[in-house]
This record gives sequence, C-alpha cells and structure tokens, in this order.
Amino acid sequence: MTTTAAPSPFQAETPANGLMYLDNGATSFPKPPEVYAFMDSFYRSYGVNPGRSGFDLCIEAGSMLDNTRKLMTEFFGGTDPNRLVFGYNSTDALNLAIFGTIGEGDHVVSTHIEHNATLRPLWHLSERGTQVDWVDFDARGYVDPAEIIGRLRKDTRAVVMNHGSNVLGTVQDAAAVGRACRERGILFILDVSQTAGMVPVKMDELNADIVCFTGHKSLMGPMGIGGMYVREGVEVRHTRAGGTGVRSAQRHHLDEYPWRMEYGTPNLPGVAGLNAGVKWVMSHGLDAIHGHEMALWRRLRNGLAAIEGVTLYCQEDCGLPRISVLTFNVDGLEAADTGTMLDVDYNIACRTGLHCTPMVHEHLGTDKLHGAVRFGIGPFNTEEHIDRAILGVSEIAAMQRKRQR
Repeated sequence: MTTTAAPSPFQAETPANGLMYLDNGATSFPKPPEVYAFMDSFYRSYGVNPGRSGFDLCIEAGSMLDNTRKLMTEFFGGTDPNRLVFGYNSTDALNLAIFGTIGEGDHVVSTHIEHNATLRPLWHLSERGTQVDWVDFDARGYVDPAEIIGRLRKDTRAVVMNHGSNVLGTVQDAAAVGRACRERGILFILDVSQTAGMVPVKMDELNADIVCFTGHKSLMGPMGIGGMYVREGVEVRHTRAGGTGVRSAQRHHLDEYPWRMEYGTPNLPGVAGLNAGVKWVMSHGLDAIHGHEMALWRRLRNGLAAIEGVTLYCQEDCGLPRISVLTFNVDGLEAADTGTMLDVDYNIACRTGLHCTPMVHEHLGTDKLHGAVRFGIGPFNTEEHIDRAILGVSEIAAMQRKRQR
C-alpha cells in the first residue's frame, strides 16, 4: 500500500468531527455544496405549492418542477417528460410499478440480488396468487441473463430486476434481459437505485419499460425524493388516488401522466435538491465520478484481500461492470461488532447487517452471521479514507486472531 494519499478531485464540506464516511451505498454524504445552496435559496424564495394557483411564486415553483422532469427525462434517455413521475424514493416507485402492473394469476421472474423494495411487494403478490420465479446469482455475484430468459413463459407478465447490487456491487446485464422481454412483449421493470448517477442508465440501451430511481444516492440529491420513468405505451394501474391541483371537480383520479402516478403536494425542496444534484453529476460526468470511485474501490479491495482473517464476498476484480460497494467480514466477529469498532475506534462510518437483501445473505451464508460489513465509496472519499479503513480492519483482524489463539 502506498503512503501518498491523493485528495478527491471533487470538493465538498467535511463531515462533522472528521468522520470518514464510507456508507454511500445507503445515502451519499456529504452532498455537493450546490445542492444545499439551491435547496435553501429556492425554498426560501419559491416555497409555495406548485400548480395550485396562478400567482408568480406558484408559477416559478411549477416551472422548477417541470424543468426537473425534463432534466431527469434527458438523464434516462426518455422522450416525454410527462412520463417522468416523482415519488418518495425507489421503494415508493417500485411499489407503484409492481402493484400497478402485476396481478393475481400473473407469472413474474425476479432474482436473489433484489432489495426488499422489490422482494416484499412480490412476496405480498405471491400470497394473492402471483407466481414468482427467483433466479440465483453465480460465485462472482452476477445473474446469468440466460437463466432469467429460460424462466420466461407464455403467461409471464414481467421481469423485475435490480440493476446494481447494493451488497456485492455487481452490475447486471440488464440490456440482454430487457431485449428478450421486449421481443416477447413482457414488461421489464428495472431498479436503478444504486446505479443511477454512477453508470449510464438509458431506457433504450437497457430495453427497460419502467426504471425506478431514488434521488439520495449517486444522484446526489436529498432523501425523500425519487420516482420512475414509464416508457410510452406502458400503462400502470391506479393504486392510489388524491389531489393533483388539476381538474379538481373530477371524481376519478386523472389518467394522464404525470398526475396519473403523482398524488398530493409534491416534495418541492426535494425536487430542487435533485435538480441541483443531477446537474452536479452531469457537469462532472459519470465516467469521471465512477472512475474515481472505482480506483478507490480497487485500493480498498486489494488492501482488505491482503489481511489475514478477512473474507470478501464476490469482490474479485474481474473486469466486469460493477459499482463501488464492497462487503466483507472479519473471521470470528459479528458484523455489528466490526462496525462498532470502526466507528468508535477509527471514526469510520459503514453499514452492517443484512442490507435489506436477505436472499443475498442466504446465498452467501452470512445470514447465519447476522450479515456483513459494507463499505460504500462516494465521490468525496479520498485515498486517505481508504488507507485508514484498511488500517482499521487490519488492526481489528489482528486483535481477533490474538483472541482466538
């Protein structure tokens, strides 16, 4: 391991108390200064309910909402900004997409890589008569597209799939799966929670019918904002109803997008933060951001792999597409204990447990260990952060080996 630690090319405010934040898989932190500034200034100046009245502030608020739809539509390679709908997060969007397109008697294919944002809606549907086929991942952490395609049937309604694993960091070959779905007239619903803002996510390239995203991870926005883009020709049933500020005398919820899938007052400060976050990402470029993060990932991966008593999970540097999360355990220690020591003794923030992905941990056998430790690298991390994380894990592993002798 080299001793010279280069700074990050991206600048942000330093977290309080010198915290080394390596939990970007849960949420990116800190945010770019532009995000904080725009959220504050816009909400102070235009924090009124958009689309409900005709005074100037209301029009300006609505204009920012519309402009962000256009921005996100461009980001995902869509064609109609009205089909970019906002919600709370990707869990919210996945619930709308899954319950709005899949029903009793349908057949669905999904994977063991999935987050509970997908697993739980599908489990609930399976109790109502939906048939779900689950496809496992291989020793490297990838789902073979041929395995998914082989499960498709004449009565298959949809494939619901995670683009990038929040535990293993592997990016799946969604384009191949989507192509097979498109040829067969099967819906392809893609969860891009971890990949949007880190690697390209374009509707046509991935052959996706619905992409569900959250704003608070690599899109660098705040918590509480996300949504989905619904491809033209794809319809999602109403599963909710409420206020839209449009045609209030109509009893039935509106059928037109975006109001078809949006309910009540929007999260205006959240949309403002998403607007600023995505502009920051686009200004720096996905290649530059991802390249920086993956260089740190390789440094971390190589450092941890050299430590006796540390087990890495599907973290081979195999040259296949991946994102910058890394999961491991120290032999003989519960993941939570490792995380506590990293926090208390080294001031390093990480994530421990099952990461809302029980099937991943059941496959790895880490469910019996109450999960694993996850480092999530973001654009504001530096080589110094990585080297301190390696040092911390090395010392924890050495203490554990000493105890076991």
